[in-house]
Amino acid sequence: MFEAMRDRFRGMPRPIQGAVLMTVAAGAFAAMNVLIRALTFELHPFQVSFFRILIGLSFMMPWLLRVGLGGLATASHKLYWSRSLVGYVSMLCWFTSLAYLQIAEATALSFTSPLFATAAAALLLGEIVRARRWTATIVGMIGAMIVIRPGFAEIQFAHVLVLVSAALGGWNAITVKQLTRTDNPNAIIVYMSLYMVPLAAVPALFVWQWPSLHALALFLVLGCFATIGHQCWTRALVICEASYVLPFEFARLPMSALIAFLVFTEVPDGWTLMGGAIIVGATFYIARREAQLVRLGGETGRPPPVRKPEPPT
Repeated sequence: MFEAMRDRFRGMPRPIQGAVLMTVAAGAFAAMNVLIRALTFELHPFQVSFFRILIGLSFMMPWLLRVGLGGLATASHKLYWSRSLVGYVSMLCWFTSLAYLQIAEATALSFTSPLFATAAAALLLGEIVRARRWTATIVGMIGAMIVIRPGFAEIQFAHVLVLVSAALGGWNAITVKQLTRTDNPNAIIVYMSLYMVPLAAVPALFVWQWPSLHALALFLVLGCFATIGHQCWTRALVICEASYVLPFEFARLPMSALIAFLVFTEVPDGWTLMGGAIIVGATFYIARREAQLVRLGGETGRPPPVRKPEPPT
């Protein structure tokens, strides 16, 4: 039955596959955020991040045992190390912010990640960014300011952590997209966990306390959602261009708000909803603009990249 469903899914057009995978990833990440908030009631965010990475790695062990070390063959170890370091800092900032902010508020701010990626592409990589994308980036940042409301509401340190996490997450998405051109998606996830476990273990030792059985059960569910989310997210980037599939991740905002309301009775205020809508709109415009440029050969006149076949599962 499972194999029949898998074959039927693979027979769908690639754009539909990518949209479904990214939407499922959004739902998994939304559920994961609620579990992280629940776990921070008992444990320090340093420990939560460590157990999340460790248990996520354990979920990938059956695949690694089946394919052997040959499945981890890669020539991109430096890229994996840098990706893991940036990813861990981004994760740590995100987990800590969830302990202090409403989930919908933090999720809305996290969607500034593509805006930071656009600015970094222009300022650090020297890419050409035209006026319309700069305008969308500025509008998106205005949306972030509406959520935070500096001068009218107290700016919490958690707000800064979310923005730092979003900025690092934008760079992280570009790195993952580079890796999907050469490496198996499962290998990408395994390497991320392998390199991040020692990074997360050191700060966790300074705040260590043994988790309760209830917390361990939540960690198992968290690891399951995290693995599903990263599997679907990475494979969506393999199947389709990032500019096409990333807008489907916006489903994470209403999903997060709904689950947070059902579990914690959190009700996002009007400012969060309005600012989140502006951020989503600006990010969606940038994504669509990038898709148009890919079809036209890019603003620099370079031809669209040739997509390599999907790695075997």
